[in-house]
Amino acid sequence: MVKYLGKRIARSFLTLAIILTVVFCLLRFMPIEGYFQNFDKMTPQQIQVGLKEMGLTDPLPIQILHFFNDLLHGDLGVSRIYRANVPVTDILADKLPVSIKLGVWSMIVSLLVGLPLGALMARYQYRFIDRIGTLFIVCIQAVPAAVYFLYIQLYGTGILNVGLLFQMDEPEYWILPVISMSLGNIAFYGMWLRRYMVDEMNRDYVKLAKAKGMSEGGIMFKHIFRNAFVPLVQYIPTAFLNTVIGSIYIESLYSIPGMGGLLVTVIKKHDNAMVQGIVLLYACVGVLGLLFGDLLMVILDPRISLGRKEGDR
Repeated sequence: MVKYLGKRIARSFLTLAIILTVVFCLLRFMPIEGYFQNFDKMTPQQIQVGLKEMGLTDPLPIQILHFFNDLLHGDLGVSRIYRANVPVTDILADKLPVSIKLGVWSMIVSLLVGLPLGALMARYQYRFIDRIGTLFIVCIQAVPAAVYFLYIQLYGTGILNVGLLFQMDEPEYWILPVISMSLGNIAFYGMWLRRYMVDEMNRDYVKLAKAKGMSEGGIMFKHIFRNAFVPLVQYIPTAFLNTVIGSIYIESLYSIPGMGGLLVTVIKKHDNAMVQGIVLLYACVGVLGLLFGDLLMVILDPRISLGRKEGDR
């Protein structure tokens, strides 16, 4: 377990280092306008002085070393255009908590609804609840998300008697964005848990348990659900972290001041320092999601780790 964990963490750090190095190098080939707020009004001499102050005239390997050194000290640079002369960490610190709160609530709703939905669909397959659940999943997957997001906002604001402009301090303003962000994950968990549980129901250990006189409900939720949940659990951390980052459309639809849409905005503004900081955050989210997913699978089923170790030999 410890050896496996060490290997996964080492690979994660190596992956992050490679991603950041590639992004750093690509940004250095971008136009230098992204480092100056009033580039059109600056003289060539002023531009050269500014580039030198930022260390951009040094050889690329030296710049990379300086970047990782600053990164280890928590310095992601300074925004030059999006919010002039404001540290990137301060900007992210203002927006990230909002997306975290929205993402946490959305993920809680997704798990509390999606997992029981999938389990009940498997337990009563081909019956009424299974057909209703299948209809819901098909609708969520077939209908463009933007369509039902707009309908939820259109009718939900009237039902809840809330305005279109998001109010962070009012709990009722969180309901519609949370529901909207939860629907996709609810359908995902419901569909795949049902599929995994139905597969498990045909296993020999289920037939043996029935032969020993165990109740169908006990077999379903004590054994089948647990075994079916193992392959699904690896996706939960990634889905959670991606949800925390925020939805571009949802946050713009409700005017939520979170992370959603920030990357697109800073790319359009050519704010290279901000692009670099946000890509770092996204890369960490992706790598950590994969790492935590693997760890959860090993915790729930230690045979996965043992099997990998035997394969390594």
